[in-house]
Amino acid sequence: MADTHAKHHDYHLVNPSPWPAVGATAGFVTAVGLIIWMRSMGGGEGLFGIKGPFVFAAGVLGLLFTMWVWWRDVIREAHGGDHTPVVQLHLRYGMIMFIASEVMFFVAWFWAYFDVALFPAAVYPLDITAPDGAVETGKEVIGMVERNALTGGHWPPKPDGTLFRGTFDPWGLPLVNTLILLTSGTTVTWAHHALLQNDRRGLKWGLLLTVILGILFTVCQAYEYAHAGFKYAGHIYGSTFFMATGFHGAHVLIGTMFLIVCLCRAMAGHFSPKQHFGFEAAAWYWHFVDVVWLFLFLCIYVWGAGTPLAH
Repeated sequence: MADTHAKHHDYHLVNPSPWPAVGATAGFVTAVGLIIWMRSMGGGEGLFGIKGPFVFAAGVLGLLFTMWVWWRDVIREAHGGDHTPVVQLHLRYGMIMFIASEVMFFVAWFWAYFDVALFPAAVYPLDITAPDGAVETGKEVIGMVERNALTGGHWPPKPDGTLFRGTFDPWGLPLVNTLILLTSGTTVTWAHHALLQNDRRGLKWGLLLTVILGILFTVCQAYEYAHAGFKYAGHIYGSTFFMATGFHGAHVLIGTMFLIVCLCRAMAGHFSPKQHFGFEAAAWYWHFVDVVWLFLFLCIYVWGAGTPLAH
């Protein structure tokens, strides 16, 4: 009877935790704050006199707090021996599924870009209420959207001197950023192999260099955006370009923070050659970011290159 409650399996049954409920509440508050904020932009009022940005900020703070304490508990479970090889395998499966879901996000942005790039003169029907240029079909009023008016019938559009002044030269700063990100992939791999060899110094240096290169990539992309010959609003090229590359830039920021946390944990001696899922997940995520950028560089910057922006 003494070992009635003893564990006879390799799985970890987590203890009751308040963080899922706290996180869900914070996510709800964040969504409500965004809705109030957007309504106020259209002339609407706040909720009980509370402005949308304040509600949104409270929700974000709640999410950040939830992430901090929940991941703290996961780290404690790992140090307590709860992350057996079977549990680590399932954690890897979870990370693979997460990255697969992120891939589908980028499929959407690439789809939008290639749809307009391959069919720049397409004509699409559109349900509208205005009668200008429309024809009656039963009870509906149908209008036509012609991309010629947005693209000039070819891709990328020709510079007009105002909304669209030209594309980036792919062999300038975009190539430099590509080399930076590829180099960061080698440094994080160096850190991983150093950890497997229990080389703590190599692990720390590899992670530090990867973080520095990630920050450098973000700085270079911010400089690039500041000198773009187009804007997100008002032009179809700008919207497709910034959605694809900007979404990737957000992933670089997240990945950099992920690696900074791993660097702090490495400095604290948390990882071992046999137990380092947190670092492995960060390395996988960073390699995913690298691969996506290669596709962005080849498809948008090189294949989609047009008239370079005149400086």
